[in-house]
Amino acid sequence: MTLQPTRLERTTTDAGAELAILTFDDGGLNLFDQAMFDAVIEDIASLTEHPPRALLLRAEGKVVSGGVDVHVFDGLTEAEGTALWEDMFAQIAHPLEDLPCPVVYAAHGLTLTAALEIALACDIILAAPRAKFGLVETVVGLTPSMGGPQRMAERAGSGRAREFVMTGDLYDAATMLEWGVVNQIHDDVDTAARALAARLADGPTRAHAATKEIIGAWRSGGVRHADSITSAVSGALFETEDLKGAVRSFLDVGPGKATYTGR
Repeated sequence: MTLQPTRLERTTTDAGAELAILTFDDGGLNLFDQAMFDAVIEDIASLTEHPPRALLLRAEGKVVSGGVDVHVFDGLTEAEGTALWEDMFAQIAHPLEDLPCPVVYAAHGLTLTAALEIALACDIILAAPRAKFGLVETVVGLTPSMGGPQRMAERAGSGRAREFVMTGDLYDAATMLEWGVVNQIHDDVDTAARALAARLADGPTRAHAATKEIIGAWRSGGVRHADSITSAVSGALFETEDLKGAVRSFLDVGPGKATYTGR
């Protein structure tokens, strides 16, 4: 096992936009033991403090993750279990969703439990044809508790989410695409995900952040709640250099020629 089970790299696209890549790589099954959780929390805190213009989550090895190391749960009291999940929401799921940039997840193989719950907190999920997905916590008498059931229900519907979680079965990428959980399937998913993340990083970052804020409002309060914040969120974009420059570019040379700085 490597000393650090994750690797956070910050690179730039050909156009000069900062792209961050967070890789799960413990040299084995990328199990979510305490060291993995601690590393992911540290990485997300760094990303929150200094957001890139896009983020890609990926993994090295045969699988994305074999799931959670059950030692994490051994002997926990009710209060300790509650605190564990509160921390996971506060330090992983919510700040990941709240990043003001597009977040892409690449699943090249088996993606279980915590790794899938993290994927469901991302904006776009890409998968390889051979990837399989599961929330298999029922094998230890638990329900997924990092937001998996509710985010699965949001993407696939409540009936599918109940089936997915209660059976604890594994589902292939084609099924997840059909259900709306996975956005795209690619034979070379790592290359496709890197290309998509770079493309999004080169885009109008403030507009992408506004999109996430509006959809977040819909998720928490429905269409009318989203309507109530859209005017101000979108209106603020008129003060950005990206919108001003893109409008001028459109008027001068036509659509599709603008470049963006993220400001």
